[in-house]
Amino acid sequence: MSALLESYVAGHWFRAQDEGEPLLDAVTGEEVARVSTRGLDFAALVAHAREVGGPAVRRLTFHERAGMLKALAKHLGGFKDEFYALSLRTGATQRDSMVDIDGGIGTLFSYSSKGTRELPNDTVVLDGVTEPLGRGGAFVGQHVYTSRTGVAVQINAFNFPVWGMLEKLAPAFLAGLPSIVKPASQTAYLTEAVVRRIIESEILPAGSLQLVAGSAGTLLDELDEQDSVAFTGSAHTAAVLRNHRSVLHRGVRLGVEADSLNCSILGLDVTPDDAELDLFVKGVVTEMTVKAGQKCTAIRRAIVPEALADTVLTAISDRLAKISVGNPANESVRMGALASRSQRDEVRKAIEALRNSADIVYGDPDRVDVVDADAEQGAFLSPVLLRAHPGATEPHDVEPFGPVSTVLTYSTTDEAVALAARGRGSLVASLVTHDPAIARQVTLGLAPWHGRVLVLDRDDAAEAAQAGGHGSPLPNLVHGGPGRAGGGEELGGIRGVLHHMQRTAIQASPDMLTAITGRWTTGAERRVDEVHPFRKSLAELRIGDSIVSDSRTVTLADIDHFAEFTGDTFYAHTDPEAAAANPLFGGIVAHGYLVVSLAAGLFVEPNPGPVLANFGVDNLRFLTPVKAEDTIRVTLTVKQVTPRTSADYGEVRWDAVVTNQDDAPVATYDVLTLVAKTWPQEDAATD
Repeated sequence: MSALLESYVAGHWFRAQDEGEPLLDAVTGEEVARVSTRGLDFAALVAHAREVGGPAVRRLTFHERAGMLKALAKHLGGFKDEFYALSLRTGATQRDSMVDIDGGIGTLFSYSSKGTRELPNDTVVLDGVTEPLGRGGAFVGQHVYTSRTGVAVQINAFNFPVWGMLEKLAPAFLAGLPSIVKPASQTAYLTEAVVRRIIESEILPAGSLQLVAGSAGTLLDELDEQDSVAFTGSAHTAAVLRNHRSVLHRGVRLGVEADSLNCSILGLDVTPDDAELDLFVKGVVTEMTVKAGQKCTAIRRAIVPEALADTVLTAISDRLAKISVGNPANESVRMGALASRSQRDEVRKAIEALRNSADIVYGDPDRVDVVDADAEQGAFLSPVLLRAHPGATEPHDVEPFGPVSTVLTYSTTDEAVALAARGRGSLVASLVTHDPAIARQVTLGLAPWHGRVLVLDRDDAAEAAQAGGHGSPLPNLVHGGPGRAGGGEELGGIRGVLHHMQRTAIQASPDMLTAITGRWTTGAERRVDEVHPFRKSLAELRIGDSIVSDSRTVTLADIDHFAEFTGDTFYAHTDPEAAAANPLFGGIVAHGYLVVSLAAGLFVEPNPGPVLANFGVDNLRFLTPVKAEDTIRVTLTVKQVTPRTSADYGEVRWDAVVTNQDDAPVATYDVLTLVAKTWPQEDAATD
């Protein structure tokens, strides 16, 4: 008897109290492992996450969490050979394993990078601008995101035992939540191997990751209002989860990524000689055969112009005939096995249902020639291509979760959009066209029913293929879809992080809001002292440190010189008669960028010091025209300080307000600088 998989609970590996259920090699039918959770204390599991893991993760800033994700990605990269060997037993080819294993590790890297670049080195995220709530400026509001105090339960499907876990773990961890991972049992042995490597690394805080290898038991019964569940799987199981009492009565957040009848549409503009036809055919075949079609994003419906139907069917069939099926360890094999023989049975049932309104054009669901394997002992299935009858309904209702796709035909673009919508919501659709008008019409028609739309043509094909094409969710784009697809939004860059957090509206005075958010709010106290803030290192700067500059009169000679020097001779700066006729200016005005340049000259401290560089300006607005002989001055205030954990400097955001002689603001913006952590810099220690 093979080894029993273990769960990781409350800091220890747990072995069930029975022999468990066998998990079979998808290729050979041999037993790989056994799985069970009998005797597992689910209350202790959740309590450990709440009491140990949650507080430990929430103590870290976003940048610290991001650094751990990066370290974890590097660590797991050293064990890819081990993971690839186990992945073969799931029926995955080398290419399939790369999508799952390398894709999962790449997602960790991506979220690490985004967390460092797009989130503050803090535990609070500001959402939008400060809202004035009173006339005098003493009462303001700000939306913020903070970490919830609960647990992120992640229930994953069998088809991506590595990526499925890591793509949920990364945004949840970055959001400050501990994760409880519950993989599908069939391929849980690969997930368990990855979790073992994560735990032994000790990179993540204790309690931030736990594993349930086997049945979820009473896990959901232990959850409450601060907890969330992210589920990937069938629509039937999703419906069961939606009706669980913890979801209905305790406010547990449920995110679902369920069945999805994704489609690809070939545009009416495409001819047999166009490159787009070949792109379409390649896309359909790829999505039928990668992971043996066991992808929630695979193309189930290929929607093509009636006039091209025979051409497309022949081209897809010819390409499928070149796909060798068999043992994925054999380098000549292009498509491996399904995850299990029971999964193969389910796909065969789906094909039979589709045949009520479609004919098989290529493949035989009951027979397949395989390389270096036994077709019946392993979970092998031939790719199957069908052609739908006019008015067919089954292709819009039945999802064959395997190497199966159905070709449907249309006559008008509106008809193609209507056919796509009959899937009642999908994760992704693709459109292959080189006509911009068709691209706009179809994309806008698809968008309400799809979480992602790929528009493919000869111009973007090469880069789209490098990114994975139709069926590859990307960490910086939303992965999810409306309606039948579940309504979830996993991934999506920082959106995926904020999805796990709580958005709250804070109402307070500017000083209180500054203290709460760690970011200076207009109207809050400014501190002006004898030391210019540009002479202060990151360790010395404080939110609210400020300088009010001397004033400078802007002369007509200044405006003329700037126009001649830069080449910006727009009439409002150079033609008195035309400028006077302008309803906004009524005469010659200074260039906005002249005002900003002069402002820099007013507030900059020119000597070498802790300010190392200016790396940008945000939110620049010109509010009042500056005319010749107007006088300007600048108030500069430290708005936000963000140390970089991997460098001896950090970022400082300064609030800049330029006013005229009447104290009216003429320009507002944020100045972004890099400032040494200590000064002289050679004394600074790198984190």
